[in-house]
Amino acid sequence: MIFGKIEKDEEIIKFNLELKCVNCKKKVPGGMKSGKSYFETDEFNKNIDEFKKTYLCGVCRDMKRTRIKN
Repeated sequence: MIFGKIEKDEEIIKFNLELKCVNCKKKVPGGMKSGKSYFETDEFNKNIDEFKKTYLCGVCRDMKRTRIKN
């Protein structure tokens, strides 16, 4: 998954996050990519923290979507 900003012709940094679904607490592999200029900035760290607080696994995300439609 691409996280943040990647400019044209910018070096891409690959990293892993320890992700857990906030609903069912299931661990999810967190292979991520980001641009070198954005990686490990203050904005990057704030966005990562917010992302971890709101992350839903695929199953929980799909259940939420189908509940909204019905």
